[in-house]
Amino acid sequence: MDTSIFLARLIGPLLLVIAAGLLLRQTSWRPMASDFLAHRALVYLTGFLALLAGLAIVNTHNVWVAHWPVIITILGWMAVIGGIFRMLWPERVIGIGERMLSNTSAITTIGVIEGLIGLWLTYAGYLA
Repeated sequence: MDTSIFLARLIGPLLLVIAAGLLLRQTSWRPMASDFLAHRALVYLTGFLALLAGLAIVNTHNVWVAHWPVIITILGWMAVIGGIFRMLWPERVIGIGERMLSNTSAITTIGVIEGLIGLWLTYAGYLA
């Protein structure tokens, strides 16, 4: 199986579930996110995991083409950068997260964007 297809099949459904939670379960998602932001160790741990996942993606799929697989590469680099940021500056991440949680439209917008990317990758991975 092509690496792009494999990663699209992993990342697409994951983003769809995350988007569904952001859009459909904001009343339970917001308190959970607040609890998460209250613990710097969790922010650091997720940074470690994001960096690990991002490096795995970038090392197996560093594809810069004018076609849908570039989305996977961009997501991989975003995970690398986000992971580094969480590990080195957790206080800043917590501040950004708290500001985002107080803005309902930001959460909704992020959910819509993640849902669309997830839908696209799921389609590319399973149906195209």
